[in-house]
Amino acid sequence: MSDETDWTRDDAVRWLRRPTAGDDKYSRGVLGMATGSERYPGAAVLGVDAAVRAGAGMVRYVGPDAVAHLVLQRRPEIVRGIGRVQAWLIGSGIDGEDPGDERVADFRHALADGVPVVVDAGALSAVTGRINGLAVLTPHAGELRRLLAARGTEVTADELMHDREHWARRTAEDTGAVVLLKGSRTLVAEPGGGLIRLPEASPWLSTAGTGDVLAGIVGTVVAASADRLHSSVELAEAAATASLVHALAAEHASGGGPIAALDVAEAVPAVIAPLLA
Repeated sequence: MSDETDWTRDDAVRWLRRPTAGDDKYSRGVLGMATGSERYPGAAVLGVDAAVRAGAGMVRYVGPDAVAHLVLQRRPEIVRGIGRVQAWLIGSGIDGEDPGDERVADFRHALADGVPVVVDAGALSAVTGRINGLAVLTPHAGELRRLLAARGTEVTADELMHDREHWARRTAEDTGAVVLLKGSRTLVAEPGGGLIRLPEASPWLSTAGTGDVLAGIVGTVVAASADRLHSSVELAEAAATASLVHALAAEHASGGGPIAALDVAEAVPAVIAPLLA
């Protein structure tokens, strides 16, 4: 990856893997997910559904019983509890100001598990220093401002929007993690200074739950690519691929009209198929 790259379908194909006859659910990528809460159970349901549809070999779900019940109603193939995984997704649908002791323990386990971690929403507040290991942070603009503020840098909304590329890079450098800054045109910055720009996505994506769907897709692509992720550069490319799949799924689901988050998740296989072809 050069210092600045515009991500295309041809780039994405390199990070999407078609299963072979020798694959099983473990070799296709197992994703652990510590997401959702009793207040926001839908985030877990949406993320899990998106992960499965993006090609996860297996999803291990960790969360409250009431949330797990809803997840299993939607996706009965999900396995509950901590076990061996190729990547973790943490934080979607969890209150970052008061996640609860059990959720904090889940976050700490994932960050110390020795596999790549996708850090979303409520888990972003757990990133208080530099991250050891491979991690993707998935903030929107407001969350990025809070990440910067926690490190002593106050940025106004106007300042951030005026130079999103600078602040995404700055946060990646400060945290040691890949930063996927969500927006109409998503940016992916890596700690070494590289930046990937995604094509402008459909405005219909600006609806509740689509970020949870994106997180599930990112988690799956990262888990499936884990054996190829040797640095933040490769991790940034895998994250950018997931973001492009998300945008293409929204375009496919919309057809020019309104969409709901679950529509985007359900469209994921239909956009991955032609990319692999």
